[in-house]
Amino acid sequence: MVAVIVGGGVMGLLSALNLAKHSDVVLLESAAVGTEASWAGGGIVSPLYPWRYSDAVTALAQWSQDFYPRLGEQLLAATGIDPEVHSTGLYWLDLDDEDAALAWASSLQKNLKPVDITAVHAAVPALGMGYQRAIHMADVANVRNPRLVKALRAALLQLPNVTLKEHSPVTGFIHKDKRVIGVQTAAGAIMGDHVVLAAGAWSGELLKPLGIELPVEPVKGQMILYKCAEDFLPSMVLAKGRYAIPRRDGHILIGSTLEHEGFDKTPTDIALASLTASAEELLPALADAEVVGHWAGLRPSSPEGIPFIGPVPGFDGLWLNCGHYRNGLVLAPASCQLLADLVQCDVPIIDPAPYAPEGRI
Repeated sequence: MVAVIVGGGVMGLLSALNLAKHSDVVLLESAAVGTEASWAGGGIVSPLYPWRYSDAVTALAQWSQDFYPRLGEQLLAATGIDPEVHSTGLYWLDLDDEDAALAWASSLQKNLKPVDITAVHAAVPALGMGYQRAIHMADVANVRNPRLVKALRAALLQLPNVTLKEHSPVTGFIHKDKRVIGVQTAAGAIMGDHVVLAAGAWSGELLKPLGIELPVEPVKGQMILYKCAEDFLPSMVLAKGRYAIPRRDGHILIGSTLEHEGFDKTPTDIALASLTASAEELLPALADAEVVGHWAGLRPSSPEGIPFIGPVPGFDGLWLNCGHYRNGLVLAPASCQLLADLVQCDVPIIDPAPYAPEGRI
């Protein structure tokens, strides 16, 4: 049995790792693996506003959040690369829908609670003044996503039944009698029993030659990075749609923009100014710190942010694992395990019906 995976972001890499337990795997990436949205994101292991999402997204998020610490430990043990699953907690400040957030937390028994703003300033001394209210979830983690994709790549390279082909763009699908049996690349055909499309924002474009209109489109997001003392920011904070994420070594990520600019991922001065202003409002000491990084990535948007996971109707052998929008890193462990369960006819970890492509494309 051979599984061909199109796309080398976290979805493709983790799908490959799961499928390799039972199949030979060929993973194809048009550039270097993990250099698009999986590298560009912030890595908060939670939707930014989890109460605003459907039960379908929540189910994937909860499974992934529980699994992430184990995934980090497994990858560190296997590769020596630490993805840094870092549990810092998260403060949401001055939310308009705080009541909805607390009702959601109560219904799911989540440890999300109101906190007096003076206690927030005591816990996060760098926080700016002027905020009135806060809610806090203590167990929210972030993952250092560039290191996560490096660890996944290294883990795959150790497996004798996995072939990793970078700089190998797929130009089309090979199909016979409505069954997809492989993909076409510049170097020739790659045949497989299963073909998994996990190409993020590019997934819709790749399906068009099959006559499939997949509602997955790119949405640009820009971020900036500071380097501070290791103890500068002990917790993630979020206000007015912008967030600050601390890494263990003192790097601070500030994000992000939402821009509908097609496949253009050029960083802009306008976004830099906006992100800098947000950073200095959240954490005024950053006015004296240097921006050491500024980049853009393309999120794969989808209706309601519900990903497509499962077989493509009308094309046996073709599977999707894409369309995670802003929550790719959040949802990856559950999405990739669910995909593997379906491909291998195992009992799925959660109900696959909400993510099924059938009826949605």
